[in-house]
Amino acid sequence: MNGKKILLSVCCALVLAMTGCSRQQSDWQKARETNTADGYEQFLKKYPTGEFTTQARARVKELYEERDWQKARDLDTSEAYQAFLKQYPEGKWTEEARIRVENFTLAQAPVGAAAPAPGATPPNAASGAPAPGSGAASGGVTPIAKPAVMPAPAPRPNPGAAGAYAVQLGAFKSGAGAAHERWARLQRAYPSLLAGLASKVLPRNTASGRLYRLQATGLTLKHARAICSRLTAKSEACFVVAPTRS
Repeated sequence: MNGKKILLSVCCALVLAMTGCSRQQSDWQKARETNTADGYEQFLKKYPTGEFTTQARARVKELYEERDWQKARDLDTSEAYQAFLKQYPEGKWTEEARIRVENFTLAQAPVGAAAPAPGATPPNAASGAPAPGSGAASGGVTPIAKPAVMPAPAPRPNPGAAGAYAVQLGAFKSGAGAAHERWARLQRAYPSLLAGLASKVLPRNTASGRLYRLQATGLTLKHARAICSRLTAKSEACFVVAPTRS
């Protein structure tokens, strides 16, 4: 008699366990079909420990990161990407956010004013007006001015010439290898857009450390703008780099 009771208890326990597993699997399938953070959180409240708990927690984290990344992209400001990095220092979109912050920094860097060329004629001399303290101003005899010999201007790139412009496609802290990997990925994703382009990786020291900038070179201004227009429409980092003046 006792043996029958034990057997019956074991059978009941197995039935309950199977029912519980079946219910948890059914709820997990519903959560996956809904695929929302709220859906997974409701599942976790009901099953704080279980077969699918780890997967549910990971999916909640991914969904929140995707939501906040979309918000940062919609704002598309350096501040928005920096706030995202503070919240997600290690995540799916962390490296992309770092690239965009650096791109904003480089794009907004002020360009220094060019110094006057040595030996350049002062404005008043060019116009023929007497300089303060000269003989003409004091009533004395004005000497005959000899024509100034102007040095040849330093060569400057023609902004419209082929090869004068570049596009920057990212900046990386992890090293030149990361820049080369991104170039390979972009070539695979946009073969016709980047066909025939040459790339280079330029190191730069910044306050936050050494960065490796990926650029595609040898472009006209029109071509560079067309590339960035296509890439930014696909949420890829890109901005036009003007030619450096000598």
